[in-house]
Amino acid sequence: MIIGKGLIASLFTNNDRENIVFFASGVSNSLETRAEEFLREENLIKNTIAENKEKTFVYFSTCSIYDSSKTGSDYVLHKLKMEQLIKKLCPKFLILRVSNAVGKGGNPNLLINYIIRAVHNNETINVHTKATRNLIDVDDIKNVTFALIDSQKLNRVVNVAYIKNYSIIEILEIIEQFYSKKVDINLLRSGSGYDINIPDIEQYFIENNLNNKENYLKKILEKYYL
Repeated sequence: MIIGKGLIASLFTNNDRENIVFFASGVSNSLETRAEEFLREENLIKNTIAENKEKTFVYFSTCSIYDSSKTGSDYVLHKLKMEQLIKKLCPKFLILRVSNAVGKGGNPNLLINYIIRAVHNNETINVHTKATRNLIDVDDIKNVTFALIDSQKLNRVVNVAYIKNYSIIEILEIIEQFYSKKVDINLLRSGSGYDINIPDIEQYFIENNLNNKENYLKKILEKYYL
């Protein structure tokens, strides 16, 4: 059972399972402040759990919870509240805190979508030199999700992120190489990042030979942006 229509929800369209609720709907904008949007997700979660108590509830949360610049934001407080609600109401659950998912389509304002569009349009990109981002292929999110479910690693919170962060400059350098195109950038001495620990899934990247960060991003670009 799939709840949602976005990038994450679409991963499970051809892999749906009757005994699982894949909940990938609700507030996705980290700048959201409207109370009615948060309430909409909360009510949907409560109703979905009430109608599917015998199923394992998989909730896609966010690694933004670790971002010190967002601590205390309405969005982060809401996501933490939803996690606690699920822990309280669900006999079987899996909460997955996801980093910056990259795949085909999705929100045009997502980081990589924005950068690729700007490169193609020869736009100047403002680069925050101290900023880092954790990018993960959506296919890896799907694979990790099923691996956790199949091994019955339930009733826990798991960080689903890549093993290393990228600086924005690193991302742009790899994109320049990929397209053989010089990007016009404006350097700003600002920005921030945060580390994400992934003890539950780190072995997945090692076993699948995905631990070279430059090659990892190049494969993402080949898969979704050619």
